[in-house]
Amino acid sequence: MILNRKKSKYFLILVGILLQGCLGTRHLKENEQLLYKQKVTAPKNISKSKLEELTGIETNRKLLFMPMHLLVSMYYTGKRKFDPEKFERKKEKKLKKFDTKIARTTKVKRINNLQFRKQQKIEKYNDRLQNGNLFMQWGESLSIFDTAKVNIAVDRIKDYLFTNGYFNNVVRYEIEKATPLGFRLKRGINIRYHANPGTAYVIDSILFETRDTAILELLKKHSINSYLVKGERYNQENFTKERERIDLLMKDMGYYDFSRQYILYEVDTASLPDRKIIVKVSIKDPAKRGYHRKFYITEINFTTDAGITMPGINRKQLTFRNIRFQSYENSYNIKILSQRIFMESGKPYSRTTTFNTQRQLANLDVFKFVNINFDTTGGQFIANIFTSTFDRYQWSHEVGLSVTQGFPGPYYNLNFKKRNIFRGLENFEMNGRIGYEGVAAATELGSVYQSVDAGINASITFPQFLIPLRENTRYRLGKLNPRTKAQLGFNYTDRPEYQRSNTSFTYTYSWDNSRIRRFDFTFASLSIINSKLRPDFDNLLDSLFIYQGNTLKFSFDPSFVSSTGFAMSWNHNNYGNLEENSIYFRWAVESGGTLQGLYTFPIIENRNLQTFRYIRLNADVRRITILNKNTTLAFRFNAGVGYSYSDNKALPYEKYFFAGGSNSVRAWRPRRLGPGSYRPDESTNPENDGLYNYRFEVPGEILLENSVELRRKLFGFFEGAIFLDMGNVWTFKPRIKLDENDNVVENGNSQFKLTEFYKELGIGTGFGFRFNFSFLILRFDVGMKVYDPARPEGDRFVLNKIKFLGPFGVNKEPVIYNIGVGFPF
Repeated sequence: MILNRKKSKYFLILVGILLQGCLGTRHLKENEQLLYKQKVTAPKNISKSKLEELTGIETNRKLLFMPMHLLVSMYYTGKRKFDPEKFERKKEKKLKKFDTKIARTTKVKRINNLQFRKQQKIEKYNDRLQNGNLFMQWGESLSIFDTAKVNIAVDRIKDYLFTNGYFNNVVRYEIEKATPLGFRLKRGINIRYHANPGTAYVIDSILFETRDTAILELLKKHSINSYLVKGERYNQENFTKERERIDLLMKDMGYYDFSRQYILYEVDTASLPDRKIIVKVSIKDPAKRGYHRKFYITEINFTTDAGITMPGINRKQLTFRNIRFQSYENSYNIKILSQRIFMESGKPYSRTTTFNTQRQLANLDVFKFVNINFDTTGGQFIANIFTSTFDRYQWSHEVGLSVTQGFPGPYYNLNFKKRNIFRGLENFEMNGRIGYEGVAAATELGSVYQSVDAGINASITFPQFLIPLRENTRYRLGKLNPRTKAQLGFNYTDRPEYQRSNTSFTYTYSWDNSRIRRFDFTFASLSIINSKLRPDFDNLLDSLFIYQGNTLKFSFDPSFVSSTGFAMSWNHNNYGNLEENSIYFRWAVESGGTLQGLYTFPIIENRNLQTFRYIRLNADVRRITILNKNTTLAFRFNAGVGYSYSDNKALPYEKYFFAGGSNSVRAWRPRRLGPGSYRPDESTNPENDGLYNYRFEVPGEILLENSVELRRKLFGFFEGAIFLDMGNVWTFKPRIKLDENDNVVENGNSQFKLTEFYKELGIGTGFGFRFNFSFLILRFDVGMKVYDPARPEGDRFVLNKIKFLGPFGVNKEPVIYNIGVGFPF
């Protein structure tokens, strides 16, 4: 018994020593204590995470939520090696070197270049001197308990509660000893903030006060849009929003020089009982004029070449729709330009209309800048629009790395653009691309082959709908940024199994209902597809069709594909930003073969091309939730249905759905998950490769996918993630497998069934690392199967069977390594 107690004592001492080292408390100075953790307790209706952010105090980040301060160790490792005097000497030496070079040259261009490089070096060394070396910048210094900072944090929480209507709130804090893993930390403490908001004050009445009856009626008319609502809790943020709303309302109604300073609030908390508030909104008059003037536009001038001056030459003037266009050369169709100008002579000034004019002119991709100002001299109110044009011809090229199906390869893009090609603000673009990629063979497992992908596309975009419309209708549609795009392209793919060419033509109408919603109506999408198959691949497709009912073979026959489609995308809060929560939603519907019912294409019969008739629908929802400045939670749901009603009951290859891969369910190889619980062929070498042979891509007609990913910034450009993916593809008709004697073999279910599909979702989890260079994100994900629907029931949970390296055997599941560029969603 005594011996066990001694062992326990020594064990506790050892754990304590290890914790001191892992947490970095050895770096504490005398009388300093580590702030290990802080927590806020508050009622359920108060956001605790918001209160924690308000404290402004950050504790050190832990490694995978364990009591290990890796970034603290990194910081102090860098600090030990940091020598400011050394950087000062390097800085002086480098600056003298630049000064010598500058003194030796007389060329102005060379001097400017050296001065620029010198300034860059100065900024680099100043950054090191101020922020330390790279390890110090990536790491974290110890979070030290500071009473003064804690008191400031308490005041911030009080202020936040006060501005949210809790005028009588009480906030206090208490200090607790830190006990990571149940062991008391000698020089570490926790802080617990207790926030008691009390009862909130509620708005009871809202009154308006102004001497101008027109303004009073305007405020009452639009009060339904007010952020101040009777019966709601007092919220100071809503008062700020209401001031902005009234300011915009007044400026939209002609009050050009109105300002927020004229809007005053009076909040009465004493007149009514039960914490009810009377709010009075007052509109004060300008001191100098004594009243608010409503401005009406008297004249509109548009100078399209403001960046050009030609001494001794006057600009030409043309007038259309009461707009005076001025330029040295009549380079643009003023009729089309006027469709993007929404201000009108004789109408009141509107800030929203002015901004919309500026935005839609910029959307033409012709002008470098668009500036609108107003001249109020002489009692006039003249709108002046000034624009400067882009270069008419533009070349650009790009070299990069692309990743499809998890294997990187280089590519080269060459782009050419000619703006205003027919003097009607049309833009012509031509793009050429060639890329070499490593792709997983469609018929082999574990084999990677070189694939060549090359293409050329030419398109022309018109800044209007090319359909017969009245002029007034075109003017109204100008607010939607209407576009018509015609594109002709040729794409060539050379893979080990086949060569495939696709000649295509698309004709699309696009418009934006607002800056966050976009609509695309593809009136016609035509493709002529030719494939040259290797004999073994051709035989394989025939075999898959005969023995497994796989209709993939029809997708490689010489084909003519025509379709009409409509798509809508909604991008709320600029999806992917790291400042606030954002959502992206896109849905699309496509009808294949519809145009063939309206028009007979002679090429179909002349070349004996196969055709397709189908309906395809797809919906993709993504959401990013900001948990804190270092952590985000990303969510995605992707679903699709493609139904063929042509004689061969097949879809074009590009219209099938696939599951598995670096942007899908990452625990499966690219395009190898499904369909349903249909089982792949068993491996010929299971001891080395695992139970199943994932040689073949698995197309499906129904897709369901769902992913959740927790992303966290670790240090510098290094980020980590953990994820959970689930999904699968299914067919409408059951896929039947035959043996060599044409006997039906039970091989699982590929057909989508409402009562069974949830049991056939492949589930994977894993972790990943991202190198976020801001301009480029490289991603490495490790996917592990959790639930494999292809295995027999009762043996589908396989997380306990994962293995990182081969050989695998029948009872082990290989881990899948994914490489990608950018986030998966």
